[in-house]
Amino acid sequence: MTNLQDKVWYACYGSNLLEERFLCYIKGGQPKGAMTTYVGCTDKAIPTDNEDFYICSELYFAKGSKNWDNGGVAFIRTLFGPQASTIGRVYLVTRGQLIDIARQETNTKNELTIDFDKAIEDGYYIFKQKSWYGNLVYLGQQNDYPIFTLTNENDLQPLTKPSRNYIKTISEGIKEAHNFDDKTILEYLGSKGGVKDNYDNKELLDIISE
Repeated sequence: MTNLQDKVWYACYGSNLLEERFLCYIKGGQPKGAMTTYVGCTDKAIPTDNEDFYICSELYFAKGSKNWDNGGVAFIRTLFGPQASTIGRVYLVTRGQLIDIARQETNTKNELTIDFDKAIEDGYYIFKQKSWYGNLVYLGQQNDYPIFTLTNENDLQPLTKPSRNYIKTISEGIKEAHNFDDKTILEYLGSKGGVKDNYDNKELLDIISE
């Protein structure tokens, strides 16, 4: 039986790269630049650790979120391999907190059950079909704790343009977790689906360097 107090790493790659933003999922509150006020987790204990991280999958932007000015939001592809690399960050939370985070990410009002052992065995566990972030993906182990992230069960089309606020939040999170300069972030985000055909380099750099 799942012990909800067991520790796991939650791997982020979008706006949750920024710790202040991510902690709204833990403590509750409205993140800067977003429209949603989150209820937080039942257990509001702050993650006991966080580290920079890379995910061997491709980042892209799709859908249209009212939370972020109706712009596209971040997903990673379901195909993993060493040729792809997404900048991430991992937070050490409990299984119970990750379930509560997943509930908020998928706007689930009723009780949510996640089979973490099945996710480890199969590499993923679709806990809510046809939900934007209803696919829990297992990314391996770090310091004896399993690593999980959330994305879509499919690789989504069409690609959509993310908002300035969303790009700014991701950029701030990358700077905070990885200490990258503006040029490195420009090269990274500027190559991603949903961004590269919708922002020129000057416009993108203006957002990153604000």
